[in-house]
Amino acid sequence: MEILMVRPYQFYFNQQTAANNFFQSNINIENANELAIAEFDAMVEKLRTHQIKVNVVQDTKDPSTPDSIFPNNWVSTHEGGTLCLYPMFAQNRRAERKSTVIDFLESNYKIENTLDLTDLEKEGIFLEGTGSMVLDHQNKLAYGCLSERLDKNAFYEWCDKMQFKAIAFKAVDDKAQPIYHTNVMMCMGDQFVVICLESIPNEQEKQIVLESFKKSNKEVIEISQDQLNHFAGNMLQVFDTNEKPHLIMSEQAHTSLDPAQVKSLEKYNPLLPISIPTIEALGGGSTRCMMAEIYLINK
Repeated sequence: MEILMVRPYQFYFNQQTAANNFFQSNINIENANELAIAEFDAMVEKLRTHQIKVNVVQDTKDPSTPDSIFPNNWVSTHEGGTLCLYPMFAQNRRAERKSTVIDFLESNYKIENTLDLTDLEKEGIFLEGTGSMVLDHQNKLAYGCLSERLDKNAFYEWCDKMQFKAIAFKAVDDKAQPIYHTNVMMCMGDQFVVICLESIPNEQEKQIVLESFKKSNKEVIEISQDQLNHFAGNMLQVFDTNEKPHLIMSEQAHTSLDPAQVKSLEKYNPLLPISIPTIEALGGGSTRCMMAEIYLINK
């Protein structure tokens, strides 16, 4: 597995996404852009130190895209050579689909076909990639909590075309507001799943989700709403060049975990905490959102 990351040119609080991303804080951070770029560069360096293959594409000045640092929402790649492009809720995030990133993928990897759902934006229908969906690639299962950023019909259409089984449910935060992206309440590992079960209010839906984990032999590692608020659900298991797994998370997420949770997770992979306080505060996203997995074959 390789990772794609987009180095920001101009990172700042995005008013358009704050409508339903309750993780964003419009606080005044001096030199926020410089701090975010420094956090980004340090994260890339740390991943590479652990033999994780990271491909960095530099964002461009125009058009201005404050959330370009979170590419996993608008693009995903899949085994067999498929590239997917997704419809985005915030108008200024649609501009993130820049030719620089797509050209990089097309130049370096074999792309056999493209699934482009971006026309759904004209109908006000959104499906924000692997932010809105959490994928179990091994078992071809897609988990999605319904929100303004995950339309149920679009989710089922994607699953139908990509031959994944869709598991849709409602999830809410501690103020009973819909959780905007599934990947803040859930992280899928090859042998485990981290999930905030208390965020799923409907018992029947919760049981369907748990039954699916049981069938696919995943150990369930539960986190609380408070830990969810510290981005403990927003982790990503990545494999280094020796196919060894690592669990990437922010320092904030790591600090929120209790010793039993840490022990459970360390059975399957070493934990790799990364400090990104500026990105988390203003962007309302964490380490998982910053990495788009590349499942394509090199040219």
